Amino acid sequence: MLKDFSKEYSLFLAILTYFGISHFEHILVHTTAGNLLGLGILFVVIIYSSMSVAHHAEMLAEKFGEPYGTLILTISAVIVEILIIVIMMIHAESPTLARDTIYSAIMLDINGLLGIAAIIGGIKYGEQPYNVDSSNSYLSMLLVAIGIAMVLPHFIDVAHHDMFNMFNVVMFILLYIVFTRIQLKSHKYFFEYEEKNQVCKEGEICEPHHEINAWYHTFNLVVSIVLIGVLAEILSVFMGNTLETFELPLAIGAVGVAVISAAPELITAVRAAVDNRMQTVINIALGASLATILLTIPAVILVSRSMGMELNLSLTPLQGVMLGLTLLLSIVNFSDGETNVLEGFLHFILFVVFAFLLFV
Repeated sequence: MLKDFSKEYSLFLAILTYFGISHFEHILVHTTAGNLLGLGILFVVIIYSSMSVAHHAEMLAEKFGEPYGTLILTISAVIVEILIIVIMMIHAESPTLARDTIYSAIMLDINGLLGIAAIIGGIKYGEQPYNVDSSNSYLSMLLVAIGIAMVLPHFIDVAHHDMFNMFNVVMFILLYIVFTRIQLKSHKYFFEYEEKNQVCKEGEICEPHHEINAWYHTFNLVVSIVLIGVLAEILSVFMGNTLETFELPLAIGAVGVAVISAAPELITAVRAAVDNRMQTVINIALGASLATILLTIPAVILVSRSMGMELNLSLTPLQGVMLGLTLLLSIVNFSDGETNVLEGFLHFILFVVFAFLLFV
């Protein structure tokens, strides 16, 4: 185990980066070049640490099988996202940062991650099957959750927003508990896909890998997430200064947060698409979007309330249209139990439009 731990290069690099940047932070933040250098170093190291999160989550997925594996991965990514959002909310004091990050994360997961994976898998295999019950379950939950938390506030008196937010905390926690129970217990088969007449090839292991040390990978997963949170606190300073220097909107910072949190999922999803495991891609992309809504929103509501910060989760008209198009396209595309290049390309086009609109 010590030999394996000695190869956890991302952990050691993250620790060295923390002490190095902390020591020179007061020098770097006072110049534009220093801000960009610090921002670049921290962003790369955090992404590298996110790859470690993806690796250990994948090992736990092999240990426990689906849908436990993707559930571990999506929860890990959402925890990273919550940590960074809360830290940046405290530093930036922006009431719309959480909303913009959640919106960006959904666009990245469904249009970016799922689109790229479907294109890669479609080029290699033509069509990739999955259990249509899983996509239907995820999309119905997404429609309800997004509608309640990010659309309904437009039609509620501002005086009642605080009470409505606390009501949402209770409802979303309840929704997540019920959905997780359904996903892991009563309707676990919704989120699994097995090809007919599937047999193990010689040398393959069809059962979960019981020899994998779950405690070792869990420990490294938790440590990686903690280090990402620590580095994110320093990142928020450099990111805030850089956005202010170049007069860029805070939404760019929100996208950066979404990219960091989605990095482990993207890596795992691409690998799954290459291995013709589209069910894993669906579970990751749609599951991560749902977890972002059901877990991040209660977290930011409670933090903003406890610290007396203003919070605005209502979608802008542009964000509403883009999310509406994304969900409508998903309902049409994910109704037949197979993905192909065209479906992936359409989602990727929406992602390109999302990226373009950031600068308009």
